[in-house]
Amino acid sequence: MAKRGGFPGGMMPGGMNNLMKQAQRMQRQMEENAKELETKEFTAAAGGGAVEAVVSGKKELKSIKISPEAVDPDDVETLQDLVIAAVNEAMKQADEASSAAMGKLTGGLGGLM
Repeated sequence: MAKRGGFPGGMMPGGMNNLMKQAQRMQRQMEENAKELETKEFTAAAGGGAVEAVVSGKKELKSIKISPEAVDPDDVETLQDLVIAAVNEAMKQADEASSAAMGKLTGGLGGLM
């Protein structure tokens, strides 16, 4: 039986070029999203607002605000826990924003990424 004409791997002419262009476009979009994300700040509070943490999109702690009422020399552990909770929540927000931005780009790729 004669082998039918076609291209190796079943790719259409120009298919590889189109794929490369799409990959380059996606890489540019990912870089733009990363730069935009770096400029954002994420704020979270703990203890009813007694402690507030601000984290950048680069996951750097920018500031901590502690209410004077949260400072009890006899209960430093609670203040430490509130700081940890606020920072962790702000970091979680930054992670979720990053995941959402990447999901928009890779959503159509299925199992490729």
